[in-house]
Amino acid sequence: MRIAVTGSTGFIGSALVDSLLADGHEVVRLVRHRSRTGPQADGTTGVGWNPLRMEIDRAGLAGVEAAVHLAGAGVGDHRWTDAYKREIRESRVLGTETLAAALAKAATPPRVLVSASAVGYYGQTGDRVITESSPAGDDFLAGVCVEWEAAARPAADAGIRVVHPRTGLVLSTGGGAGARLFPLFRLGLGGRLGSGAQYWSYISLADEIAALRFLIDHQEVAGPVNLTAPEPVTNRELTAAVGRVLGRPTPFPVPETVLKAALGELAIEVAGSHRVLPERLLEAGFRFRHPDVESAVRAAL
Repeated sequence: MRIAVTGSTGFIGSALVDSLLADGHEVVRLVRHRSRTGPQADGTTGVGWNPLRMEIDRAGLAGVEAAVHLAGAGVGDHRWTDAYKREIRESRVLGTETLAAALAKAATPPRVLVSASAVGYYGQTGDRVITESSPAGDDFLAGVCVEWEAAARPAADAGIRVVHPRTGLVLSTGGGAGARLFPLFRLGLGGRLGSGAQYWSYISLADEIAALRFLIDHQEVAGPVNLTAPEPVTNRELTAAVGRVLGRPTPFPVPETVLKAALGELAIEVAGSHRVLPERLLEAGFRFRHPDVESAVRAAL
């Protein structure tokens, strides 16, 4: 297949592109730098776009049979100033609107658009079990996710199957929270965050990539799909698993007051709780390689 990918240089996007290329697919990367357009040394093709200006090279998308949209400013990359919160929102909403509109107007639209979302859609839910039928939350990230998913409507209206993978914490040393936390654990400086009672719905990077490809291939799946392992755990349980795998103590809890001082509003997410189950993914027949936290941590480390 000829598959377009945004966010292809991020740690999830890079792994997805490698997986697609390894199986002989043709990958079109949507890129913002003109020097990266055209044929690339890795066998991909760069197509220009500027999501914040809602500009895209529609001709470069000709013949695309599927698109995976992963681009967006990192939620944990900076403190949540008003300016950065605006960037988080606009990078997702405007980018999705731009891509969805371009695909909808294609002479031959792709069969599927896998347009990323996140478990932040549900807001802070404590220990309540959450599935795809649960309602949206009312905090900042929930509002972003609602707008993010709605921005793909032009593609759905054009008859393109649209899937919204609501991804949890991807366990990897290559990016996300793991890239910051795992080195501390290796040094014996790891510990629970806040009370440690908050649920963290995680997924291994291998399962994340396999699930994205599953959503591309399975024509019967559309709409929201939770990409989380089937056994969510508390932050305390995740901390203990990392300690066991690395053979390191985990004696240094980080009080919630310290999190708030260091991270500002972002601390709400770090200390928040999402007990999310991948109901639709399991019903569709997906099989996890790393269904429990210890195997997922081992895969990451």
